[in-house]
Amino acid sequence: MPKKKPLSAGRAPLFLFLCQMISALDVPLDPKLLDDLVQPPTITQQSPKDYIIDPRENIVIQCEAKGKPPPSFSWTRNGTHFDIDKDPLVTMKPGSGTLVINIMSEGKAETYEGVYQCTARNERGAAVSNNIVVRPSRSPLWTKERLEPIILRSGQSLVLPCRPPIGLPPAIIFWMDNSFQRLPQSERVSQGLNGDLYFSNVLPEDTREDYICYARFNHTQTIQQKQPISLKVISVDELNDTIAANLSDTEFYGAKSSKERPPTFLTPEGNESHKEELRGNVLSLECIAEGLPTPVIYWIKEDGTLPVNRTFYRNFKKTLQIIHVSEADSGNYQCIAKNALGAVHHTISVTVKAAPYWIVAPHNLVLSPGENGTLICRANGNPKPRISWLTNGVPVEIALDDPSRKIDGDTIMFSNVQESSSAVYQCNASNKYGYLLANAFVNVLAEPPRILTSANTLYQVIANRPALLDCAFFGSPMPTIEWFKGTKGSALHEDIYVLHDNGTLEIPVAQKDSTGTYTCVARNKLGMAKNEVHLEIKDPTRFIKQPEYAVVQRGSKVSFECKVKHDHTLIPTILWLKDNGELPNDERFSVDKDHLVVSDVKDEDGGTYTCAANTTLDSVSASAVLRVVAPTPTPAPIYDVPNPPFDLELTNQLDKSVQLTWTPGDDNNSPITKFIIEYEDAMHEAGLWRHQAEVSGTQTTAQLKLSPYVNYSFRVMAENSIGRSVPSEASEQYLTKAAEPDQNPTAVEGLGTEPDNLVITWKPLNGFQSNGPGLQYKVSWRQKDGDDEWTSVVVANVSKYIVSGTPTFVPYLIKVQALNDVGFAPEPAAVMGHSGEDLPMVAPGNVRVSVVNSTLAEAHWDPVPPKSVRGHLQGYRIYYWKAQSSSKRNRRHIEKKILTFQGSKTHGMLPGLQPYSHYVLNVRVVNGKGEGPASADRGFHTPEGVPSAPSSLKIVNPTLDSLTLEWDPPSHPNGILTEYILKYQPINSTHELGPLVDLKIPANKTRWTLKNLNFSTRYKFYFYAQTSVGSGSQITEEAITTVDEAGILPPDVGAGKVRAVSPRIGNVTAAAAETYANISWEYEGPEHVKFYVEYGVAGSKEEWRKEIVNGSRSFFGLKGLMPGTAYKVRVGAEGDSGFVSSEDVFETGPAMASRQVDIATQGWFIGLMCAVALLILILLIVCFIRRNKGGKYPVKEKEDAHADPEIQPMKEDDGTFGEYSDAEDHKPLKKGSRTPSDRTVKKEDSDDSLVDYGEGVNGQFNEDGSFIGQYSGKKEKEPAEGNESSEAPSPVNAMNSFV
Repeated sequence: MPKKKPLSAGRAPLFLFLCQMISALDVPLDPKLLDDLVQPPTITQQSPKDYIIDPRENIVIQCEAKGKPPPSFSWTRNGTHFDIDKDPLVTMKPGSGTLVINIMSEGKAETYEGVYQCTARNERGAAVSNNIVVRPSRSPLWTKERLEPIILRSGQSLVLPCRPPIGLPPAIIFWMDNSFQRLPQSERVSQGLNGDLYFSNVLPEDTREDYICYARFNHTQTIQQKQPISLKVISVDELNDTIAANLSDTEFYGAKSSKERPPTFLTPEGNESHKEELRGNVLSLECIAEGLPTPVIYWIKEDGTLPVNRTFYRNFKKTLQIIHVSEADSGNYQCIAKNALGAVHHTISVTVKAAPYWIVAPHNLVLSPGENGTLICRANGNPKPRISWLTNGVPVEIALDDPSRKIDGDTIMFSNVQESSSAVYQCNASNKYGYLLANAFVNVLAEPPRILTSANTLYQVIANRPALLDCAFFGSPMPTIEWFKGTKGSALHEDIYVLHDNGTLEIPVAQKDSTGTYTCVARNKLGMAKNEVHLEIKDPTRFIKQPEYAVVQRGSKVSFECKVKHDHTLIPTILWLKDNGELPNDERFSVDKDHLVVSDVKDEDGGTYTCAANTTLDSVSASAVLRVVAPTPTPAPIYDVPNPPFDLELTNQLDKSVQLTWTPGDDNNSPITKFIIEYEDAMHEAGLWRHQAEVSGTQTTAQLKLSPYVNYSFRVMAENSIGRSVPSEASEQYLTKAAEPDQNPTAVEGLGTEPDNLVITWKPLNGFQSNGPGLQYKVSWRQKDGDDEWTSVVVANVSKYIVSGTPTFVPYLIKVQALNDVGFAPEPAAVMGHSGEDLPMVAPGNVRVSVVNSTLAEAHWDPVPPKSVRGHLQGYRIYYWKAQSSSKRNRRHIEKKILTFQGSKTHGMLPGLQPYSHYVLNVRVVNGKGEGPASADRGFHTPEGVPSAPSSLKIVNPTLDSLTLEWDPPSHPNGILTEYILKYQPINSTHELGPLVDLKIPANKTRWTLKNLNFSTRYKFYFYAQTSVGSGSQITEEAITTVDEAGILPPDVGAGKVRAVSPRIGNVTAAAAETYANISWEYEGPEHVKFYVEYGVAGSKEEWRKEIVNGSRSFFGLKGLMPGTAYKVRVGAEGDSGFVSSEDVFETGPAMASRQVDIATQGWFIGLMCAVALLILILLIVCFIRRNKGGKYPVKEKEDAHADPEIQPMKEDDGTFGEYSDAEDHKPLKKGSRTPSDRTVKKEDSDDSLVDYGEGVNGQFNEDGSFIGQYSGKKEKEPAEGNESSEAPSPVNAMNSFV
């Protein structure tokens, strides 16, 4: 539910009254209910418990109360009725209980000292005030005394007594001279807490005749002074030479030796003392020592450490103060006085007591007849306070009995209340140190619903802003509220609207269609009431043209423009401001409809000009800075960042705010545009400065909002158009009071690590967010689907709590609430977590397999019951492996493959299977803990597929007209071989291919002899195996028949041996990466055929996606594929004779965390290639020069030594072949075989797959699917390719082309 926005101040009291949950002081009656709604009395204002009055003024004892009917008032004095009618000096204000005692004309204040208590009463009960102790303030004079002059030797100690008269309240003591100047104090001379002035040792400069103690009585604004004290300090030399001869021993005060001596305490006396203080006060401990040299004071706590951030040292460390003292601060504190000659210790035993303080104060109850309710009054203190109850000011023990009331200590329970149960109850919590008194009424009302909002109220709201429609209501029992839109609309719900507890309907973002009539309906068991209000949505006001920054020369003219667009029903007013104030009253400033014009600009005109457009519903403003410069640029002023501000001062120090004042530094010829204020929290983050606020450059004060329990220091920086100044010096520190936390921990989670636990974690609050000492967390939990109560535990400032003994994987509701020594944070929202997971118990059932094709199958299974998962279902995992092949047993170790399907899927594809094989699989369910048991193994067979290429092909025993071929069967037959297909064709001296001959060979053959061939002729052979499914990949080889020694001419190549071959696309292969794949194929048939590639997700019923191949290439790159997905692919030809290859299936690679970097885009690689290109260019230039001079060079020598460098045998080092040349010279073929000496061509040496070129799936591709490293050798021609060549030019040809 969206967060409810706070109500306006005017509606808050009614809202609080209706909620029935607020103390009496916050519940004023609504005027609309005054006529017929009764309410018991409530004390709204009273004088303080300890009321000290000024005897020179009339005595006013306050007592104000509200209620219906209006209450009457009476007073007691010293426990007996105070009859004000009998005393002519005492009057009571009309309509009030406040007493006014007229002592200005006659009478004495002392006559009216005493304990007063006010009672406010009506027919519903009586409320009483606190006991108000009235005492007049006293500021007595000092008694007359004759003070003898004091004469001391230098180095002696001294205590000048003050002993002020006892006044009420106690006086404030300070020492000054006759000129009313405070006497300087130091570690040697200081004033004690009792007002005396202590000298650890005296010096001659202490001599003076006007040591005067003053007592200031703030209540009467009077100051009394003691008689001046004269002190003369003489050195020992002076004493011996002059004064000593004239003084007797009795005349010399305290004639002690002035030699150096160890410390002794002047106050307190002895080795031990005791101090008692009340909770919440400031504990002040004092130790003042004498000695020579002057002692230094240190403080320690014997049984612990001094509380951080609450401990302060005053009076040169002679006074230790601990603020907000609590019971934990009790203990022994030791002060140590030390100088060079020794040290002395004193122990102060501190006991902290506590006057009563509220834990839960009673709140008013508004009930309807027959309802139940509770008054709770809980307080604490030291000693534990006693709780007593009164009803209508009378102790409940002697009050009239009420059958609906039951008292149990600090709680009163009401059941089945009736109208006669209405009363005012007082709770008194007291101990020897004080008392607390609280009034709380029980008001029993039976009222049908009433709606207090005026009927047909019209609300107008700007579009895209919140709209709040009021429905103030009252009723007892509490009515329920519903809202409707239109005359026949249904009730509005909180999916779009926010329904507040006080009846207000909130539309978070009002749109044009929100316009209309809304009806509020209030119902309880006594009746129903309704009210209609109307809502209109208006267009917002916005700028079309706003002022812009301007720099003008002195004496010129400047114009600022301001145009706005607004709702046609609203009339805007345009107001121009300068520096947030009115425009100067100067005729040089002129304003028309859309412009502000300043003529004859002067230096003082510089500043910020603001255009403010206001309607009755909204306002917008825009500002621009005018900078005035001198008309001539010389002499050029020096512009710089401002100097830092100084003289930082803190005033108006409140709990949650403070006013900071500073003096700006020099702006260095560029006006200061703003001040940036930062703060340091010396308590939690010392040394770290954070942003606090920004103010205009014209301000020198800022009201800063503060957080509780932070030790603030502030600094200010100034900024102009040049930049920002260095920070100012830090201000004085200001420690704010502690408060309860205003937020709770975030990131609350509940996850189990074991099957029987729940680990609750959260992000703890930092020190700044704690708002006070003693930060802890209240951790609460209960099962979501049960009726259990919340279980709670309070833990220290940690971030984790482990609940043990929980059932396995059960949802829990979890709350983590912050608290400190002051109180609790707001109630947190509950989040859901789960106890620990355990391994699943049940295996998936009904496992089924449907074979899609020879390399792809689809598995199906039934889901397991949710309860058996015992954790978060992560998916299902399939283990599958090849058990055996139809043709032979797999002798290798069984390798199991694993596929995981996320979520609750109950089927999945198994790609990459081997055709004509037997597979076994099982399925397991997976949760966060691991895998469950496996299902029963399920076997399936894959159908036959096309075979791989024969393992090897070699040509032996060449003769004049025959060649013998020997081969090894395919390593992967993928089925039962039906036959072998052999195709061959001659190659003439110009590399042209002759007619293609097609021959079928039985599958059981591994040797075949071709006869009736042409002598001395090169033949190219294409050889592949077939199953019932189709043809496999081919292997190629070339061989030459022997030469006819008798010189017989070769017959015509094509004479009677050619058979027509149908076009065919075969050997479709895919090299797949993560999101793309390269598809290649082999083609037999006519030239100039346009190909296309079709693909789709394997096993799906979606239509084939088609991509057209550019040109007649035999490869194509597919991009934009999904990682880890099986795809089907086929290749086809466009045109009337269109035909399509068989399908192939491939799987893209899994998604990788990062991609391999393309080396071709790396800077170092590009630089290296440029350097190589430059060297080759230099070499070519040198060769060109040498050739023009007629000399030979190594390349030319190589041409001379080898007439045709392109016809070379296989290189021994890298296994590559020499190639046919189709360069410009068209040299004839050299005699000799292109095969190795053993005439064996292995499959891996002859495969034309792009996978081999690109090094498998991990090869690198360009964006168009081609390889980065181009294959330098010539690709084997397919049967119908003719004499086209993909040969890369050799260095020699490149040189010839250059020359």
